[in-house]
Amino acid sequence: MILSRVLARTRVRAPRPGHDRAGALRRLRVDYPRRGRRGAARFVPSWRQLLALALLGCAAAAGLLGWLYATTPIPDVNAEARSEATVYYWADGSQMVSVGPVNRQNVPLSDIPEPLRNAVIATENATFYSDPGFSVRGLARAVVNTVRGGELQGGSTITQQYVKNTYLTQEQTLSRKLRELCLAVKLSRYLTKDEILQGYLNTSWFGRDAYGVQAAAVAYYGTDARNLDPSQAALLAALLKGGDFYDPGLSEQHRRRAEARWRYVLDRQVEAGFMTRAQRAAYRDFPEPRSRSVAGGMAGQIGYLVDAANKDLRNRTGLTAEELGRGGYRVRTTFERAAVDRLTRAVEGVAARAAAGSGGAPGGGGDGAVGGGEPQFGAASVRPGDGAVLALYGGPDATRHFTSNADTAGVPVGSAFAPFVMAAALRKGVRGDDGTDGTQALRRALVRADAEVFLRLGEAVGPAEVRDVAVGAGLLPGSMAALEPRFALGTSTPSAIRMAGAYGTFATGGLRAEPYSVTAVTYRGAPLEGLERPAARQVLEPEVAREVARGLRDVAVEAVDPDTLRALGPVAAGRTGGADRAEAAWFVGYGEDLSTAVTVFRPGPRGAGLLPLTGPDDGELPLRAWSAYMTASAAAAGGG
Repeated sequence: MILSRVLARTRVRAPRPGHDRAGALRRLRVDYPRRGRRGAARFVPSWRQLLALALLGCAAAAGLLGWLYATTPIPDVNAEARSEATVYYWADGSQMVSVGPVNRQNVPLSDIPEPLRNAVIATENATFYSDPGFSVRGLARAVVNTVRGGELQGGSTITQQYVKNTYLTQEQTLSRKLRELCLAVKLSRYLTKDEILQGYLNTSWFGRDAYGVQAAAVAYYGTDARNLDPSQAALLAALLKGGDFYDPGLSEQHRRRAEARWRYVLDRQVEAGFMTRAQRAAYRDFPEPRSRSVAGGMAGQIGYLVDAANKDLRNRTGLTAEELGRGGYRVRTTFERAAVDRLTRAVEGVAARAAAGSGGAPGGGGDGAVGGGEPQFGAASVRPGDGAVLALYGGPDATRHFTSNADTAGVPVGSAFAPFVMAAALRKGVRGDDGTDGTQALRRALVRADAEVFLRLGEAVGPAEVRDVAVGAGLLPGSMAALEPRFALGTSTPSAIRMAGAYGTFATGGLRAEPYSVTAVTYRGAPLEGLERPAARQVLEPEVAREVARGLRDVAVEAVDPDTLRALGPVAAGRTGGADRAEAAWFVGYGEDLSTAVTVFRPGPRGAGLLPLTGPDDGELPLRAWSAYMTASAAAAGGG
């Protein structure tokens, strides 16, 4: 009755005799345009009518919001918010590369320092821990902005921003804004404030293609989020306002804006009670982030390293390529950045000098299938007794030459296979024609890479025995050639990684350690099981391994120049000889800490086998690359 009186002047009188109820109802109407007014004044509502309209509007809005709240379910997390990169780390724990459609690595709130949390709350939503998921003042500002014709933005709490990042799209529409408001209230009932804050900080965009505080900390300061100091944290909080607007690396104007916003973030923390004035005074110098850089991605050797790590993961845990492709893994590898750099410089230096001498391009190129005639290099360096792959060289660039030459299985090993034949003969007790054990003769044959001697030795021992020794030392069964008379001459095609690991078996007195590239993995914060490595096991009798090692030391003395030998100390090596350099050349050798294999070959056109090595010095290229790398590694180990 009250509302109807406000909406209309009813002027209902007691019915005169003869008048029915229908007549009285016909006289009930809203007094608009207003009677008793003239001109434009007739269309000006009374205060009662305005109040009634306002009350009706509020009731309708409340009803609409209530209906939306009741009928809006909490949806599944959107695909983008679930997407994470898989991050690979060097052996020392520094980040190697982030691989995936979204550069994000979710971290628990405990790994986000309190100064960063405080900075974000102070500037984005000071009432975060007390509000119901939305701010009345913020909502009012957003409504005013919309009425004025601005975009539907602003006024959002941390909870609302988390809802937008995680459950909704970024479109600026009224319906999306209303859903955001309803979901924010609902989520505030189902999640704790810490859970919402953690989700918000892991899904927000900070510029430089970085989603979440962990990716942002790496992009701007090259460190994990947990290591940020309050000054650095303030800059990351400032970037939430717009990564590309406040990134100081974009221009001097951007830097000025970033510094002003950084100071504002620090001052807001004082106002919000998160920081004292004395603490604020300690941060006067702008925390300059590192320069923007184009992500190296998979270029250079990185793609080959990632490929080797993924292969190791699949072999040891059963993970599929599809599962790895979904992202969310953090992979700690065995690769040492400095060792990879040394091996790359050594190989590419030798390749460049060889190309300059022949007038060709260094190191090969293309996709590895077309061929082109120039020699290609593959190399790997393994720690004996442990099996950790410290470095590899897979080709000139993983984004152009897709197949890793360090892990290829199509290059015959030639007379670098002779140590396995020698070990098989020693195990079987094969003796010379005069009844002696023939050890000295075998060592001399190893130095000369005498194909005739090892061909006869292989026949005497039997190809199956030789194969078993080679596989036991660490070569893969699938890389073994057919068991025919020439098997002992190295017709098998093991990879450089496996050759380096197998020679390490001779270095450790017959103990085999399986080569591996991954030390630890977590998936969305939880350790991945199945990465346990078997302990090194005895696969050769110590006296057999030692005798082969003596022969390999003789090879090293014969092949390596005296200056390099003095720099390296005691080393042992095997190599291809002049008789089998037609298709590939190898040099494999080890010292106290490293076992390294280098191969050189020429791929034929479109995968049609290998072409002969025609350069006069092509057979020496593996030795030169091996010597350069091992010498540089010895100098680094000695502090030189």
